[in-house]
Amino acid sequence: MIHVCSLAALPEVVRLTGASHVLTVMGKVDQVQRPESILAANHLKISVDDITEPMEGFVIPSEAHIEQVLAFVRGWNRGAPLVIHCYAGVSRSTASAFAAACMLNPRRDERVIAQQIRAASPMASPNRLMVGLADRALGRDGRMLRALDEIGPASMMVEGKPFRIELE
Repeated sequence: MIHVCSLAALPEVVRLTGASHVLTVMGKVDQVQRPESILAANHLKISVDDITEPMEGFVIPSEAHIEQVLAFVRGWNRGAPLVIHCYAGVSRSTASAFAAACMLNPRRDERVIAQQIRAASPMASPNRLMVGLADRALGRDGRMLRALDEIGPASMMVEGKPFRIELE
């Protein structure tokens, strides 16, 4: 199971879920302290900003970032939950979770996964650039982006509430 949350909710979500792995996807990863219950090898920090076009002073998501996300998820044994978080739990984390769920369920329709994310979190707004990069990396032929279009825009919120994605 994958749980998605904000940085503020990370310690509590890890504690409540018994997670074994944490994926941090945000700009200032140095401010993130690894929860004590998570082994250092099971915590990946990817430093990337929540942008979809190049901006001076910011790190735009790239193919390399998506490959890091996918490689980390491939290394997760699924014996205990994975927590994916960004700063607000709305965009980078939901894009990473969408990519992870699509990778782990190669035959599952992208629309079903996107609808599950929307149902679990009305404020989920997956970063489109990250989703597009994941779509290419996974050979989904644009279906992941079309699935985002189908679920429509998110409810406007400052910080997302933790949610989970069922994998099977």
